[in-house]
Amino acid sequence: MAILNERETNQDEVAIIIPAWNEEKTIEGVISSVIPHGRVIVVNDASTDQTALFAEHAGATLVNHCLNKGYDGALNSGFKKAVKLGVKYILTFDADGQHNPADIPYIIERLKAGADLVVGIRPNCARISEKLFSLLTWQIYGLRDPLCGLKGYQNSLYHDAGNFDSCNSIGTELALFACKRKKYKVEQFPVGIYSRQDQPRFGTSLKANLRIFYAMCRVFLKN
Repeated sequence: MAILNERETNQDEVAIIIPAWNEEKTIEGVISSVIPHGRVIVVNDASTDQTALFAEHAGATLVNHCLNKGYDGALNSGFKKAVKLGVKYILTFDADGQHNPADIPYIIERLKAGADLVVGIRPNCARISEKLFSLLTWQIYGLRDPLCGLKGYQNSLYHDAGNFDSCNSIGTELALFACKRKKYKVEQFPVGIYSRQDQPRFGTSLKANLRIFYAMCRVFLKN
């Protein structure tokens, strides 16, 4: 796959949103790895550790929540901030150190080439509910990995939908909005995943599976 040279990328055109809740162990390293590619927006979702301090020190634009709004609430705030900054392209990137920053230039390249949505495909899904969600979206919409946190969006797609998330979809509503409507160009590509360096944001075992299952039900009813 072709990769953009950093000098060919106008950083002011790109926002990279990182939702963060108690990510002081990883946030500085994650920001440092992605900041060459765009304007980094960290949404500090009422962390009780030093996430906000470390993120600001690393050079990110900081959005602070006084109360925890969850993953989708954090991304909603990040998209609103990105729009205010006037960017053309918006990427989402997790704070836990799992995503490979080397995948970012390709996402930006595809957005610049006209894709409305670019979605990463992870090597595997950790939970049963994720596998079910992925199977259904693949069969119905052609979307292989709706829960991958590494995605890229045209700002215009966000404006057309009117929001990023309205139903606690775990970051999938806007992607499915694009996949359902034939006028949008959706691209997918395999991404690398590192071992996470913290505890899963959505919990583990039964609790996480139930949360993902309910999100799946909500987003399918919405779409």
